[in-house]
Amino acid sequence: MMRVRTGLESFLDPAGNACGLTRGARLGVVAHPASIDAGGRHLVDRLVRDGRFRVVRLFAPEHGVRGEAQDMEAVAEPADRATGLPVVSLYGDTEASLRPDAHHLEGLDAIVYDLQDVGTRYYTFVTTLSYVMDAAGGAGLPVVVLDRPNPIGGRAVEGPVLDEAYASFVGRFPIPVRHGLTTAELALLFQGAFGVSCDLRIAKMSGWSRDLHYEDTGLPWVLPSPNMPTPDTARVYPGGCLVEGTNLSEGRGTTRPFELVGAPWLDPTALAEALAQAGDAEGLDGVLFRAAWFKPGFQKHGGRSCGGVQVHVVDRERARPFATYLVLLREARRLAPEMFAWRRETYEFVSDRLAIDLLFGRGDVRALVEAGAPVPDIEATWRRDLDAFDATRAKFYLY
Repeated sequence: MMRVRTGLESFLDPAGNACGLTRGARLGVVAHPASIDAGGRHLVDRLVRDGRFRVVRLFAPEHGVRGEAQDMEAVAEPADRATGLPVVSLYGDTEASLRPDAHHLEGLDAIVYDLQDVGTRYYTFVTTLSYVMDAAGGAGLPVVVLDRPNPIGGRAVEGPVLDEAYASFVGRFPIPVRHGLTTAELALLFQGAFGVSCDLRIAKMSGWSRDLHYEDTGLPWVLPSPNMPTPDTARVYPGGCLVEGTNLSEGRGTTRPFELVGAPWLDPTALAEALAQAGDAEGLDGVLFRAAWFKPGFQKHGGRSCGGVQVHVVDRERARPFATYLVLLREARRLAPEMFAWRRETYEFVSDRLAIDLLFGRGDVRALVEAGAPVPDIEATWRRDLDAFDATRAKFYLY
């Protein structure tokens, strides 16, 4: 197997030009635990040892520089314990905390961004990237994006294209749930299609192609967030994250979050059988629904036995995770209509719209699920927009 060479390794290659940064440049670095090279060495450690640049401060996305904070838990790291470098949180207690302020950029010559995405619109690192580009553009600083693989491949796109009336931290721009782009390609899309202006510089990968899944890259997998333990998790996440918009548990605190879904009041056998029948009828190929009991470690139904299913991807090329979890939510609601509910608490700093609508990125999908509409009928409502996006994204391919 030929190993993929990440943007980090390209950027720090002594034979390269470090994306035009001059020796001694003062850097702000957006990083997390997965910001590593093929040998497991962290970007910040390598920058410090390399000596060509001066790391001035770190920027912490959701979950923090070291990845300790759970979802929607404010990141408060005044200094990085491993290096002593000052840390600016980009995920605090308010919506304003999600964006770098002008004073956070003082004394910098460039920002280096190196976060492992998982190929899904609502993974918040995508929006953080756009906010960093906004702020850097206003300050006249270059943003250097160190590219990484899309762990679920670069071919398939799936799900509704976001209606900008439903923009939030889990979706800022009109892209579909599964976008099929790398981080650097997203940055180019933000700049070229959505007007995010900055001096954008890219350290490309080598050896990556759009057909590759993460297991094919030869790179070690590091949890980019606490509930993304394996590439299997990333593979279901385009649909699995929808569970956050309900009162079902997405299996947090288990070893298989997002694959395990359920609640204390669900009959796992009935749900698994209903999903198998619906899958056969509605073309949900590549997945297997296994009846399961599990006990979430925290959050929804924490410490209680939940009946539900584990979603197994048995053919990663044919599986359609967004469609799969649409059916899962529909059938769970049908089997327990008096118990199933949409989440109504504030979600990612938004309280005037339901979490599920923010995740769908539009306001009409929820009603179709409630009406029991078949997946092909639901997908038809965004097919034209998805096809248009598919054509647009190709203009920004790097690979």
